[in-house]
Amino acid sequence: MSGAIPDGFQAMLDMGATSVCRCWQLVRRDGAVMGFTDHDRDLAFDGTVFQAGSGMTASAVESSTGLSVDNGQAMGALSAVGLTDADILAGRYDRAEVRQWLVDWQDPQSRVQVFRGNLGEIRRGSAAFEVELRSLSEALNQPVGRAYVPECDRILGDAKCGVDLGVAGRREAVEVLAVTSARRFAFTPIPAAQTGWFNRGHVRWLTGANAGMISLIKTDVSGVEARSIETWEELRSPVVAGDQAELLAGCDKRAQTCADKFDNLVNFRGFPSIPGEDWVSAYPAEGEEHNGGALDRA
Repeated sequence: MSGAIPDGFQAMLDMGATSVCRCWQLVRRDGAVMGFTDHDRDLAFDGTVFQAGSGMTASAVESSTGLSVDNGQAMGALSAVGLTDADILAGRYDRAEVRQWLVDWQDPQSRVQVFRGNLGEIRRGSAAFEVELRSLSEALNQPVGRAYVPECDRILGDAKCGVDLGVAGRREAVEVLAVTSARRFAFTPIPAAQTGWFNRGHVRWLTGANAGMISLIKTDVSGVEARSIETWEELRSPVVAGDQAELLAGCDKRAQTCADKFDNLVNFRGFPSIPGEDWVSAYPAEGEEHNGGALDRA
C-alpha cells in the first residue's frame, strides 16, 4: 500500500466483516477527471464523484520494495464508466494518471490509497476494456541526464531552449480544406513560410473529433492554394474539412538551424564538433587535408 493505514481503518479490517470497496480516479492529460467504484452506489470524496454500476474490477496490485515496477490491471465496461471506444482510439487516455483507494463505503473519509501511477497498454473489446496500471516507480527505469551527441537535446520552446513559439511564423492558425488520408491533410495556405518550415513540428488540433490531440509532422509542402501536411502517424479519429488546428514550427536539432531559423544559438545544447563513429575508423589518405582542425557538424 502507498501510505500508512489509519488506526480506525485497520481496526475495521481486523473485524473480518468489513464495508470496504474500491474506488478509482482517472485524470487525463487534458485535465478531465473521472471517478468510478465497484460499490453499488455512488461515493464522493476529494471533490470527485465515484460512479457506481461501472462494472469495474481490478486484479490485486503487486507492491514491492526497491526499484522494481509495481503493476496491476483494471477491467470494465466501456459505456458504463464514460470511457468510449472513440476516446481510447484517439489516445485521450494514454498515460492518464490513476489512483486507487480502499474505501469504507459507510464513511468515505475512512480510506487508504493502495496505488498511484499511470495507465499503460489499453486493450479494447466490443463492449469492455482492459488496461495495465503502471506505478510511479516506472519512471525510475528511464534514462536521465545529458548525452554527448551532436544534436540539441531540448524540446523546441521548453524552458532551456528559450524559443518563443508565440512569435508569428512559429505558430500558425489553419483550417482543414481537404483530407487525403488519415495522415495527409490540406490546410489553408501560409505564404510567408517556405516548404519544410514545419517539418518535425506539430499539428495541435483545436476542434473536431481530435480536439486536444497533437500530431507530429513528417513533411510540409507550401502551395498557393493549400498547405500540404503529412503526419508520422495516422489520426485515430476522423478529420473533416473545417476542423481548426495550429501548426508549430519544427526543429531538426542542428546548430545551424538553431542559429539561422530561430536565432537561438546561445541556448543550443548539443555538441556539434564531437567526433562521430566514422572518426574512430578513419585513417589518413593521400590527397586529404589532415590539419587537426575541428570537425564541422553544424
